[in-house]
Amino acid sequence: MFDMQVALVTAGYIIFPFIIIMLFSRYKWAKAAGTVILAYAVGIIPALFGLTHFEEGTVGLSIQKNIMNIAVPIAIPLMLFNCNFKLWTKSLPKTAAALGGGLAAVLIAIVSGFFLFRNSGINDIANVSAMMTGIYTGGTMNFNALGAALHVDSTTIATVLAFEMIVTFPLIMFIVGGGYRLFRKLLPFKDEASVVETDDSGSLEHGVEQYGDLLRGRVFLRSLVGLAISIGFLAIGAGLSLLITGKLNELVIILTITTLSIIASFSPKIRNIPKTFELGMFFILVFSVVVASQFDLNSLDSGSLNIGLFLLYIIVVATLLHLLFCRLFKVSGDLYSVALVALLCSPPFVPPVVGAMGNKKVLISGIVIGLIGYAIGTYLGVALAVGLGAIAG
Repeated sequence: MFDMQVALVTAGYIIFPFIIIMLFSRYKWAKAAGTVILAYAVGIIPALFGLTHFEEGTVGLSIQKNIMNIAVPIAIPLMLFNCNFKLWTKSLPKTAAALGGGLAAVLIAIVSGFFLFRNSGINDIANVSAMMTGIYTGGTMNFNALGAALHVDSTTIATVLAFEMIVTFPLIMFIVGGGYRLFRKLLPFKDEASVVETDDSGSLEHGVEQYGDLLRGRVFLRSLVGLAISIGFLAIGAGLSLLITGKLNELVIILTITTLSIIASFSPKIRNIPKTFELGMFFILVFSVVVASQFDLNSLDSGSLNIGLFLLYIIVVATLLHLLFCRLFKVSGDLYSVALVALLCSPPFVPPVVGAMGNKKVLISGIVIGLIGYAIGTYLGVALAVGLGAIAG
């Protein structure tokens, strides 16, 4: 049955990123705001009125999930093709410091929060803490895996996830809206990571998003070659995931496409395909609009505010501790930003932050940090559930 609301919302997810790119290319105010923050703004406005909210099991929600699942895996290769990874090895010590500091900060925040909130009436707080370890070192995939493994009540899972989104979303908005500039001042250290090779000599001087020639003739056709390769990598990742796990596993898919993209970037022919980063940013803008359109203030439940306070405590403490650790190890503000987002929000949120910052150098570092978080988050969560469960009795 044809649903006009679903059709209009779906069309908006494709059309508005084009409009954002046009505004960004023509107007100074749009350049000042940045494409990613504009995408979030476009998505969140109808969400506040409930126009983009769909019930579980509906076609509308299925479309939103499918777009989110496809957009970033296509974007990641496109954004990595222009990177010269021969130079990335210089950043390994700083990447390791950002990762280690982030993991330590999350664990300290969650364990201390457990002791502060253990008598606040939060049901099954030991397992809730474990799930938060999973989500803040790898995203919702680890969160759901831990919820199932620890047999957490479905109502508790839904409540925790709702508050997690409400607490985390403002952090993302803060960073992409210009908060990264504050981190640059607090961590004024040099980036040593992969750099971009491009035939546009002014690209790095005037910003990473140069959309001017993207839709023009031969440039557009050549960029479509990059898109075809990216889709091919996604297909390979999905195939390997089905072969290895029997289902579409986000960790396997992202790890596969990232690895293939890095290998492909060593080919000068692929590395010099024009405008692949900008084409990848288009898919990131689609992803950003969809994410923002799912924001729901009505998910707040006054009877469960202690869970919200618990999660807010974790976010604030983890962010500040991570900042302190990065200061001690002289990690740059931009690397800190992508490491923070990679751990607290998962790897798919790294490219939007990179796009907002206009710094391609830290893209691969952020994705690597997020992938390692994916890999170890579930193990950390189970270990914490056992330890805190014994303390809670």
